[in-house]
Amino acid sequence: MAKFSVNTHRYDPYKNFKFRIKIDGKYVAGITKVSPLARITEVLEFREGGNPSTIHKMPGRTRFAPVILEEGVTHDPTFESWANMVQNMQGDAAASLKNFRKDIILELLNEQGTVVMAYKIYRCWVSEFQALPELDSNSPRVAIRSIKLENEGWERDASVTEPSES
Repeated sequence: MAKFSVNTHRYDPYKNFKFRIKIDGKYVAGITKVSPLARITEVLEFREGGNPSTIHKMPGRTRFAPVILEEGVTHDPTFESWANMVQNMQGDAAASLKNFRKDIILELLNEQGTVVMAYKIYRCWVSEFQALPELDSNSPRVAIRSIKLENEGWERDASVTEPSES
């Protein structure tokens, strides 16, 4: 059975290093890492009175794991501005009750840079913001900052279909 319907010659799955994030309709430059998209559905167990030795299982509430985005520290204010909408140093009155939730789009690209899959992540808001990493004068690493996004669900964008590869 072919793993790809359009590119039947392709055997290898997509690689995880080509992706991009769109926030407020604009791509955010410098995103280096995105945590997995995950949802967890509780398992409800119950027993019937006439059959006490058998446990039945059924789905319960579903929750969506937070999404963590990491980017190299630059002068791009996207992460910090969004985080300030939830908690602002000027006090509660400066927080944005209208705009702090955002829908974002996560796109996966193939080796040629073509979008092959996209996910819409709904009603995200920043629950954690790390402005700077631990700084160490003995370490030649890139400075990375991160935001943790709580969300109310995600779904695959069905309008993005498998492109024909050359």
